[in-house]
Amino acid sequence: MTADAQLSYFGPTLVKFRSDRRETMQPTAHTSKDFDAELEHIRSQVLAMGGIVEYQVRYAVEALRTGDLALVSKVEEDERRVNRLECEIDEACTNVIARRNPAAGDLRFLMMVYKTITDLERVGDEAKKIARVSRRLHLSEGSTAGFAEIRLVASVVIDMLRRALDSLARREAEDAPEIARQDQEVDEYFKAILRELLTYMIEDPRTISSSIDVLFIAKALERIGDHAKNISEYVIYMIKGKDVRHVTLEEIEAAVKS
Repeated sequence: MTADAQLSYFGPTLVKFRSDRRETMQPTAHTSKDFDAELEHIRSQVLAMGGIVEYQVRYAVEALRTGDLALVSKVEEDERRVNRLECEIDEACTNVIARRNPAAGDLRFLMMVYKTITDLERVGDEAKKIARVSRRLHLSEGSTAGFAEIRLVASVVIDMLRRALDSLARREAEDAPEIARQDQEVDEYFKAILRELLTYMIEDPRTISSSIDVLFIAKALERIGDHAKNISEYVIYMIKGKDVRHVTLEEIEAAVKS
């Protein structure tokens, strides 16, 4: 794949990762120490952004479970940090491409970063939505219909995000098929929650407002799962140079094994 093709694929537009992730994401050797330093700076920023976003989701789900309003405020505060990091990483990648003319794996890595930070920022947005709706539900003492299913979906989505980020840090794509399967599972959970909430609203119209809030949370979690799946697909591109967006699970499995 040519450099132009790689750029057209991703186009300009990764959580402080845990320390083990930081150690496994090693730079490629270059003759220029300055180039190495620039790439390492981008890696550090990506790891930081990813860690913040992962915990935004965890805090938002915990706020839903406990009604802890301090966690809601924490999610909102962290969003500003995530937004700032997205801009800084985007600019750093653009500067490296303009000045260093990277090729092969380095270029694919930078293009992958462009796309990944966009998905991470959107995950942060969804976490903020969950946190704010959680606050509203607890303050209004709304119905808890669908909460058990929501907690189940949340556990799957958080695992998807963790797997995707670990894959990115380790430069390994083996978890991508499982993440794709989990995404299908989350989609089915969302449909089940929708059916349950519709039943509640029909049987008792007084639950309509709180049921819509719970449905809003379920949709946000479903979208976080989509973003985690996207990140796992970008890892395949970074490692294999193959575009696996909008393909079947079987095609993802084949790309990972190739």
